Amino acid sequence: MAEIFDKMKVEFVDQDESVQAVADNIHDTGEVPERYVRSEIKADPVIVDAEGYNLPVIDMSRLLNPEFSEEETAKLGSACENWGFFQLVNHRFNGGLLQKIKADITEFFSLPLEEKLAVAIPPNGIQGFGHHFVFSKEQKLDWVDILFLATRPVEERSLAFWPTKPSTFRDTMDKYSLELSNLSVQLFKVMANNLGVNQEALLGTFKGLPQSMRINYYPPCSQADKVLGLSPHTDGVGMTFLLQVNDVEGLQIRKDGRWFSVKAIPGALVVNIGDVLEVLTNGQYKSIEHRAVINPVKERITIATFHSVSLGCTIGPLQELLKAGEARYKVLDSVEFTKGYFSAKLEGRRYLESLKL
Repeated sequence: MAEIFDKMKVEFVDQDESVQAVADNIHDTGEVPERYVRSEIKADPVIVDAEGYNLPVIDMSRLLNPEFSEEETAKLGSACENWGFFQLVNHRFNGGLLQKIKADITEFFSLPLEEKLAVAIPPNGIQGFGHHFVFSKEQKLDWVDILFLATRPVEERSLAFWPTKPSTFRDTMDKYSLELSNLSVQLFKVMANNLGVNQEALLGTFKGLPQSMRINYYPPCSQADKVLGLSPHTDGVGMTFLLQVNDVEGLQIRKDGRWFSVKAIPGALVVNIGDVLEVLTNGQYKSIEHRAVINPVKERITIATFHSVSLGCTIGPLQELLKAGEARYKVLDSVEFTKGYFSAKLEGRRYLESLKL
């Protein structure tokens, strides 16, 4: 994504205010700054109790086991078509690595603000620590501090934005990004089998396996019903992996016109289909709107890892899926697609719907 972003002409407003510092100030003033107040929250559809809306659970070990792969692949396909989200268990990650990445991320966000600002997002930049995608001074802001990094291919990393504190951060991040890259290839191949398309035809859109990470720190807010950690949006990528760094919930998915909260399984990765996969599959797989809400007393920390398209590729329905019907989406090159996504200012499914024929 970072390589494509460099080709675009999208300007952002410099915003160096830390939400963590704003949250600390609320203890004194008792008031949420107007730029963070989201009046639309109360107007949104009623949030459904998650008991009746549990995300599908996919077992990676069964996907890779010839004895169970056909059945589990069908479950995966159903999850992608009907939910656009699933929880992935038994993904064979080193447990020690997951604990280390969680510890390093937690330590980074506990550093004094001036030390975090050593890797601040520069004007009109995308990588680093701070606020993301602030288009105007009037724009409502999300209640989150982020660290955004381009992680793969390795040669495209901008290490100036990779923290040196804690000292193990870079090495841990490198190992974690490699594990997720390998996992994404396995899942893309299973998805191709489920769709009945050539694996290389699907993987070709993600040549070089571009990957980036958005590490989110959501401070608690005593007036949590007035703010949003992340505005409703879909992901303009192929596939996203979300790791909960701590046990505080906040992810909500729009299902059947209403929002419900996701209860993450300990140790699981929450996986969601992005806009690119919805287009490639001609709408068979769904990119679902989601958001993050805030806890009134506890911080929430997550790592979202995006697997994006390669520079110069074409994004449109796969030809093998058009034999039974017409294309439902426009065909765009990767730069035009990504520019359109950001120009739509991450407003729900607005951009994705504009691509339909």
